[in-house]
Amino acid sequence: MKAKYQLTGILIIVILLVVQASAIAAPRFEIPSIKLQVGDDGSQPQELALSLKILLLLTILTLAPAILILLTSFTRIIVVLSFLRRALATQRMPPNQVLIGLAIFLTIYIMAPVGQDINQNALQPYLAEKIDRGTAFDRTIKPLRRFMFKQTREKDIALFVNLSNSKRPKGPKELSTYVLIPAFIISELKTAFQIGFMIYLPFVVIDMIVASTLMSMGMMMLPPVMISLPFKILLFVLVDGWYLVIKSLVETFK
Repeated sequence: MKAKYQLTGILIIVILLVVQASAIAAPRFEIPSIKLQVGDDGSQPQELALSLKILLLLTILTLAPAILILLTSFTRIIVVLSFLRRALATQRMPPNQVLIGLAIFLTIYIMAPVGQDINQNALQPYLAEKIDRGTAFDRTIKPLRRFMFKQTREKDIALFVNLSNSKRPKGPKELSTYVLIPAFIISELKTAFQIGFMIYLPFVVIDMIVASTLMSMGMMMLPPVMISLPFKILLFVLVDGWYLVIKSLVETFK
Protein backbone atom coordinates (compact mmCIF):
# COMPACT_ATOMS: atom_id res chain seq x y z
CA MET A 1 0.00 0.00 0.00
CA LYS A 2 2.87 2.34 0.84
CA ALA A 3 4.52 1.59 -2.53
CA LYS A 4 1.23 2.38 -4.26
CA TYR A 5 1.06 5.87 -2.63
CA GLN A 6 4.69 6.53 -3.56
CA LEU A 7 3.99 5.59 -7.21
CA THR A 8 0.97 7.90 -7.29
CA GLY A 9 3.00 10.77 -5.86
CA ILE A 10 5.74 10.27 -8.45
CA LEU A 11 3.16 10.33 -11.30
CA ILE A 12 1.65 13.59 -9.99
CA ILE A 13 5.08 15.23 -9.80
CA VAL A 14 5.91 14.11 -13.35
CA ILE A 15 2.59 15.51 -14.69
CA LEU A 16 3.20 18.86 -12.97
CA LEU A 17 6.70 19.06 -14.44
CA VAL A 18 5.37 18.33 -17.95
CA VAL A 19 2.64 20.97 -17.65
CA GLN A 20 5.12 23.56 -16.38
CA ALA A 21 7.55 22.80 -19.20
CA SER A 22 4.75 23.14 -21.79
CA ALA A 23 3.70 26.49 -20.32
CA ILE A 24 7.26 27.77 -20.46
CA ALA A 25 7.73 26.58 -24.03
CA ALA A 26 4.42 28.07 -25.22
CA PRO A 27 4.56 31.59 -26.68
CA ARG A 28 3.44 34.27 -24.25
CA PHE A 29 0.15 35.99 -25.13
CA GLU A 30 0.34 39.76 -24.92
CA ILE A 31 -2.44 42.29 -25.46
CA PRO A 32 -1.38 44.66 -28.23
CA SER A 33 -1.16 48.31 -27.30
CA ILE A 34 -3.72 50.60 -28.90
CA LYS A 35 -3.13 54.31 -29.36
CA LEU A 36 -5.79 56.81 -30.29
CA GLN A 37 -4.31 59.82 -32.02
CA VAL A 38 -5.53 62.53 -34.36
CA GLY A 39 -2.83 62.92 -37.00
CA ASP A 40 0.81 62.23 -36.25
CA ASP A 41 1.48 64.81 -33.59
CA GLY A 42 -1.81 66.74 -33.47
CA SER A 43 -0.40 69.44 -35.72
CA GLN A 44 -2.86 68.92 -38.60
CA PRO A 45 -5.94 71.10 -37.97
CA GLN A 46 -7.79 69.75 -41.02
CA GLU A 47 -7.85 66.20 -39.64
CA LEU A 48 -8.88 67.53 -36.24
CA ALA A 49 -11.76 69.48 -37.81
CA LEU A 50 -12.84 66.39 -39.75
CA SER A 51 -12.85 64.32 -36.55
CA LEU A 52 -14.95 66.95 -34.79
CA LYS A 53 -17.40 66.99 -37.69
CA ILE A 54 -17.74 63.19 -37.50
CA LEU A 55 -18.29 63.41 -33.74
CA LEU A 56 -20.92 66.11 -34.23
CA LEU A 57 -22.66 64.03 -36.90
CA LEU A 58 -22.77 60.97 -34.63
CA THR A 59 -24.21 63.11 -31.84
CA ILE A 60 -26.93 64.46 -34.13
CA LEU A 61 -27.77 60.93 -35.31
CA THR A 62 -28.08 59.82 -31.69
CA LEU A 63 -30.52 62.65 -30.94
CA ALA A 64 -32.37 62.30 -34.25
CA PRO A 65 -35.23 60.11 -32.88
CA ALA A 66 -35.97 62.59 -30.08
CA ILE A 67 -35.79 65.52 -32.52
CA LEU A 68 -38.12 63.75 -34.95
CA ILE A 69 -40.67 62.90 -32.26
CA LEU A 70 -40.69 66.06 -30.16
CA LEU A 71 -39.82 68.96 -32.45
CA THR A 72 -41.98 68.06 -35.45
CA SER A 73 -45.56 67.10 -36.25
CA PHE A 74 -44.90 63.43 -35.50
CA THR A 75 -46.38 63.49 -31.98
CA ARG A 76 -49.79 64.77 -33.05
CA ILE A 77 -50.01 62.41 -36.02
CA ILE A 78 -49.10 59.21 -34.18
CA VAL A 79 -51.42 60.00 -31.24
CA VAL A 80 -54.37 60.65 -33.59
CA LEU A 81 -53.71 57.46 -35.55
CA SER A 82 -53.54 55.51 -32.28
CA PHE A 83 -56.89 57.00 -31.22
CA LEU A 84 -58.35 56.00 -34.57
CA ARG A 85 -57.27 52.40 -34.18
CA ARG A 86 -58.66 52.23 -30.64
CA ALA A 87 -61.95 53.77 -31.77
CA LEU A 88 -62.31 51.14 -34.49
CA ALA A 89 -61.49 48.42 -31.91
CA THR A 90 -59.53 46.49 -34.52
CA GLN A 91 -56.91 45.40 -31.96
CA ARG A 92 -53.58 45.47 -33.85
CA MET A 93 -54.87 46.43 -37.29
CA PRO A 94 -53.24 48.38 -38.84
CA PRO A 95 -50.00 47.12 -37.25
CA ASN A 96 -47.72 49.46 -35.33
CA GLN A 97 -45.15 49.39 -38.13
CA VAL A 98 -47.72 50.68 -40.61
CA LEU A 99 -48.93 53.47 -38.33
CA ILE A 100 -45.40 54.59 -37.47
CA GLY A 101 -44.35 54.49 -41.13
CA LEU A 102 -47.39 56.53 -42.15
CA ALA A 103 -46.70 59.03 -39.37
CA ILE A 104 -43.07 59.39 -40.45
CA PHE A 105 -43.91 60.08 -44.10
CA LEU A 106 -46.68 62.51 -43.16
CA THR A 107 -44.17 64.25 -40.90
CA ILE A 108 -41.71 64.51 -43.81
CA TYR A 109 -44.47 65.95 -46.00
CA ILE A 110 -45.55 68.53 -43.41
CA MET A 111 -42.01 69.49 -42.38
CA ALA A 112 -40.69 69.71 -45.96
CA PRO A 113 -40.73 73.57 -46.09
CA VAL A 114 -38.85 73.72 -42.79
CA GLY A 115 -36.33 71.16 -44.03
CA GLN A 116 -35.77 73.08 -47.27
CA ASP A 117 -35.18 76.28 -45.33
CA ILE A 118 -32.63 74.58 -43.08
CA ASN A 119 -30.89 72.96 -46.05
CA GLN A 120 -30.57 76.17 -48.07
CA ASN A 121 -29.67 78.61 -45.32
CA ALA A 122 -27.80 76.46 -42.80
CA LEU A 123 -26.61 73.06 -44.02
CA GLN A 124 -25.30 73.89 -47.49
CA PRO A 125 -23.46 77.11 -46.45
CA TYR A 126 -21.92 75.25 -43.52
CA LEU A 127 -20.72 72.38 -45.71
CA ALA A 128 -19.29 74.93 -48.14
CA GLU A 129 -17.49 76.52 -45.16
CA LYS A 130 -19.19 79.86 -45.75
CA ILE A 131 -20.52 80.08 -42.19
CA ASP A 132 -19.31 78.75 -38.86
CA ARG A 133 -20.98 76.19 -36.62
CA GLY A 134 -22.71 78.75 -34.40
CA THR A 135 -24.29 80.56 -37.33
CA ALA A 136 -25.41 77.25 -38.83
CA PHE A 137 -27.07 76.29 -35.54
CA ASP A 138 -28.89 79.63 -35.32
CA ARG A 139 -30.15 79.30 -38.89
CA THR A 140 -31.25 75.72 -38.17
CA ILE A 141 -33.22 76.50 -35.04
CA LYS A 142 -35.06 79.55 -36.43
CA PRO A 143 -37.35 77.64 -38.86
CA LEU A 144 -38.10 75.08 -36.16
CA ARG A 145 -38.98 77.85 -33.70
CA ARG A 146 -41.32 79.48 -36.23
CA PHE A 147 -43.07 76.15 -36.77
CA MET A 148 -43.39 75.48 -33.05
CA PHE A 149 -44.68 78.99 -32.32
CA LYS A 150 -47.51 78.52 -34.84
CA GLN A 151 -48.65 75.32 -33.10
CA THR A 152 -48.12 76.34 -29.46
CA ARG A 153 -50.72 77.96 -27.25
CA GLU A 154 -49.82 81.11 -25.32
CA LYS A 155 -51.20 79.49 -22.17
CA ASP A 156 -48.66 76.68 -22.38
CA ILE A 157 -45.81 79.11 -23.03
CA ALA A 158 -46.85 81.17 -20.01
CA LEU A 159 -46.89 78.03 -17.87
CA PHE A 160 -43.27 77.15 -18.55
CA VAL A 161 -42.14 80.77 -18.36
CA ASN A 162 -43.59 80.92 -14.85
CA LEU A 163 -42.12 77.54 -13.89
CA SER A 164 -38.66 78.66 -15.03
CA ASN A 165 -38.89 81.85 -12.93
CA SER A 166 -37.70 83.89 -15.88
CA LYS A 167 -38.82 87.31 -17.01
CA ARG A 168 -41.82 87.60 -19.25
CA PRO A 169 -40.54 87.83 -22.84
CA LYS A 170 -41.59 90.82 -24.88
CA GLY A 171 -41.65 88.82 -28.11
CA PRO A 172 -40.92 85.43 -29.64
CA LYS A 173 -37.23 86.26 -30.09
CA GLU A 174 -36.74 86.68 -26.34
CA LEU A 175 -38.30 83.30 -25.49
CA SER A 176 -35.73 80.59 -24.81
CA THR A 177 -35.86 77.43 -26.88
CA TYR A 178 -35.76 75.19 -23.80
CA VAL A 179 -39.00 76.89 -22.67
CA LEU A 180 -40.63 76.68 -26.08
CA ILE A 181 -40.03 72.96 -26.62
CA PRO A 182 -42.04 71.57 -23.63
CA ALA A 183 -44.81 74.11 -24.30
CA PHE A 184 -44.96 72.90 -27.90
CA ILE A 185 -45.12 69.25 -26.79
CA ILE A 186 -48.08 69.67 -24.41
CA SER A 187 -49.88 71.81 -26.99
CA GLU A 188 -49.45 69.02 -29.52
CA LEU A 189 -50.80 66.47 -27.05
CA LYS A 190 -53.85 68.62 -26.27
CA THR A 191 -54.62 69.12 -29.96
CA ALA A 192 -54.17 65.41 -30.65
CA PHE A 193 -56.55 64.47 -27.84
CA GLN A 194 -59.14 66.94 -29.13
CA ILE A 195 -58.99 65.39 -32.60
CA GLY A 196 -59.10 61.90 -31.05
CA PHE A 197 -62.26 62.82 -29.14
CA MET A 198 -63.97 63.92 -32.35
CA ILE A 199 -62.97 60.65 -34.02
CA TYR A 200 -64.31 58.59 -31.13
CA LEU A 201 -67.83 60.11 -31.15
CA PRO A 202 -69.42 58.31 -34.16
CA PHE A 203 -67.98 54.94 -33.13
CA VAL A 204 -69.22 55.36 -29.55
CA VAL A 205 -72.71 56.02 -30.95
CA ILE A 206 -72.53 52.76 -32.89
CA ASP A 207 -71.44 50.90 -29.74
CA MET A 208 -74.36 52.38 -27.77
CA ILE A 209 -76.91 51.48 -30.45
CA VAL A 210 -75.64 47.92 -30.74
CA ALA A 211 -75.49 47.47 -26.95
CA SER A 212 -79.04 48.77 -26.41
CA THR A 213 -80.34 46.58 -29.26
CA LEU A 214 -78.76 43.46 -27.79
CA MET A 215 -80.15 44.25 -24.33
CA SER A 216 -83.66 44.73 -25.72
CA MET A 217 -83.39 41.35 -27.46
CA GLY A 218 -82.22 39.68 -24.25
CA MET A 219 -78.79 38.80 -25.71
CA MET A 220 -76.82 40.18 -22.81
CA MET A 221 -74.20 37.42 -22.91
CA LEU A 222 -73.08 38.38 -26.42
CA PRO A 223 -70.26 40.98 -26.42
CA PRO A 224 -71.44 44.12 -28.25
CA VAL A 225 -67.99 44.58 -29.78
CA MET A 226 -68.41 41.47 -31.90
CA ILE A 227 -71.52 42.96 -33.52
CA SER A 228 -70.44 46.61 -33.66
CA LEU A 229 -67.00 45.98 -35.20
CA PRO A 230 -68.27 45.13 -38.73
CA PHE A 231 -70.56 48.18 -38.65
CA LYS A 232 -67.66 50.42 -37.59
CA ILE A 233 -65.46 49.18 -40.41
CA LEU A 234 -68.35 49.51 -42.89
CA LEU A 235 -69.02 53.09 -41.80
CA PHE A 236 -65.32 53.97 -41.97
CA VAL A 237 -65.02 52.56 -45.48
CA LEU A 238 -68.23 54.17 -46.78
CA VAL A 239 -67.21 57.68 -45.67
CA ASP A 240 -63.63 57.15 -46.92
CA GLY A 241 -62.30 57.51 -43.40
CA TRP A 242 -58.59 57.47 -44.16
CA TYR A 243 -59.00 60.32 -46.65
CA LEU A 244 -60.98 62.42 -44.18
CA VAL A 245 -58.70 61.77 -41.20
CA ILE A 246 -55.44 62.43 -43.04
CA LYS A 247 -56.86 65.50 -44.84
CA SER A 248 -58.15 67.01 -41.60
CA LEU A 249 -54.96 66.13 -39.74
CA VAL A 250 -52.64 67.72 -42.29
CA GLU A 251 -54.80 70.86 -42.51
CA THR A 252 -54.45 71.45 -38.79
CA PHE A 253 -50.79 72.39 -39.41
CA LYS A 254 -51.58 75.11 -41.96
